[in-house]
Amino acid sequence: MSDGELGRKIAFHRQRRGLSQREFAPLIERSEAWLSQVERGVRPVKGLDVLEKIARVLDVPLAELAPTAPTVAADELPAEALPLRLLLSANYALRAAVDAEYKTIAKVDVLRVEASKAWTLAHSASYSELIPLLEWLLPNLESAALIDGPHAPEVFALLARSYHACAAALAKLGQFDAAWVAADRAISDAGRAADPLLMAEGAFRLTLVFQGARQLDQARHAAETAATALQGLAQRGSVEALSVYGALHLQLAVIAARTERADDASKHLQIARKAADELGHDRNDYETEFGPTNVRLHEVAVAVELSDAGAAIRAADGIDARALSPERQGRLLIDVARAWTQRRNVAQAVTALTAAERITPEQITSHRLVKTMLRDLLRMESEPNAELVELARRAGVVA
Repeated sequence: MSDGELGRKIAFHRQRRGLSQREFAPLIERSEAWLSQVERGVRPVKGLDVLEKIARVLDVPLAELAPTAPTVAADELPAEALPLRLLLSANYALRAAVDAEYKTIAKVDVLRVEASKAWTLAHSASYSELIPLLEWLLPNLESAALIDGPHAPEVFALLARSYHACAAALAKLGQFDAAWVAADRAISDAGRAADPLLMAEGAFRLTLVFQGARQLDQARHAAETAATALQGLAQRGSVEALSVYGALHLQLAVIAARTERADDASKHLQIARKAADELGHDRNDYETEFGPTNVRLHEVAVAVELSDAGAAIRAADGIDARALSPERQGRLLIDVARAWTQRRNVAQAVTALTAAERITPEQITSHRLVKTMLRDLLRMESEPNAELVELARRAGVVA
């Protein structure tokens, strides 16, 4: 459902209840200006909790306002997601425990290389290559973890990193329930590896999963508790801790923006910016890609979430993200496209999405945000241009 359609529905049901905007806004704990912008379709409603409150006050089913919300309708299952879900459904450790035939024959140095490769593929959103690799890697790691020996802590660490990669891919594919399972397993294995920063990475992954599922209270709690735990270690000079700490505050900034808390978003961006300045350059500790460039990318994301398209476009100008992963480069361009969509500038939005597709084609064709944006762009023009139609067709938005 587009922002305009949702706004018209809210206005219809508000008027049906005989409420003015001035009367209705306090009932949902929002300003009259905010409500006016929502009803005119120029501002999105961010967060399932806000939609639930609106539905409750209007006395209408949530499905009436959000037919695609995860609580009221099943998400589509992308073809790439099924093998990963099946992978999480199998108990490879049990099979290896009861049948010696299935005990690992892969050596730790091979598992180490393949686990690193899994994250390379995850960072490039190359799901078609990542999935078969995880189908081989996770069973072998689960089997290796049963064998006591000097490499046991490293095997558990490799398991945690591989489950993190699995969680990241599932979250990008919109499979948030399965991504939660993968992230939870990663945290457990990180604990068995006695690596607190790997556990903190798990909290970072959970934060992304909860945001995708629109469970923003859980996302904030996961990030805040992990950031609080890491604060002392970061202040004592651990660059790895500082990276994860800064990355968590970037997510807290996005969460604040999605819940209309602009001042809090600015505060978290400032904390992250200070951490990045202390590092001095871009790093990729615990697969966070944290550093000055990623802070700038999140300044764009926060501005988009606050519906400040102009600030987002200005913030994006001049960012050189080539040192970051293809996934991060593509996500920046998606946010730029979202800003141009808010401006109703179809041509610029399509240009940004096309550039993103060249960098991470699988991310563009599978991302839920992109599909929603393409539907909105198609509605903005009575005769959509051929480039937009072809892009929408490749993303499965039109036949």
